[in-house]
Amino acid sequence: MAPFKLESMTPQEIKALVQTSHLCRIAFKGDEHPYIAPFQYAYVNDSLYFHFAAYGRKMQYLSEDPNVCVEIERNMADMSDYRFVALSGTLVPVTDAAEKNAAINALTAVALREPFSPKFLAAHGFGSGMEWKSIDASALDLVVVKLTKIVEVTALKSPQGKAWG
Repeated sequence: MAPFKLESMTPQEIKALVQTSHLCRIAFKGDEHPYIAPFQYAYVNDSLYFHFAAYGRKMQYLSEDPNVCVEIERNMADMSDYRFVALSGTLVPVTDAAEKNAAINALTAVALREPFSPKFLAAHGFGSGMEWKSIDASALDLVVVKLTKIVEVTALKSPQGKAWG
C-alpha cells in the first residue's frame, strides 16, 4: 500500500480559512525550546494582526527574535474534515495609529459578532468589568503586531476524494 499524504490546500482555501477563523497559535523561538501560545487575530487588508498584552514571555521572545510561525486550523469534532495553515514570518510592531486602530477595531468586531465572552479580554490584558464594546483603540496604548515577510506557507487538509467517503 502506498503511503498516505494529506492534500495541499489551494490559495483560495487558505484565504478562506484565514478569513473565517479567529484564533491561532504562534510559536516563538524561546530559550532552549519553542514557546507556543494561542492568540486572537484579525485579517485586515490581506495581513494578519495580533493584539498582545504587554507582559509575559512572548514580549521577551519577540524582542529577542521576531521570527515566528503562526498556525491556524479548523476541524470537525469527529476529525472527518480538518485543515491547517502554518505561516513562517516576522512579527513587527504596528506604530501607525490608523493601522493600529483598524486592527483593534477588526479584533473587536469579530469578538462582538462571534460573540466572545468578556472573560476572554483577560487574554488581551484587560481587567474584569471591561466589555468588548468599550474598547477604544485610539484612547489606549495597545501592543499591536503584524505578520510580515512570510517566507514559508504550509497548508494541508484531510482527504477529500470519494475513496474516503
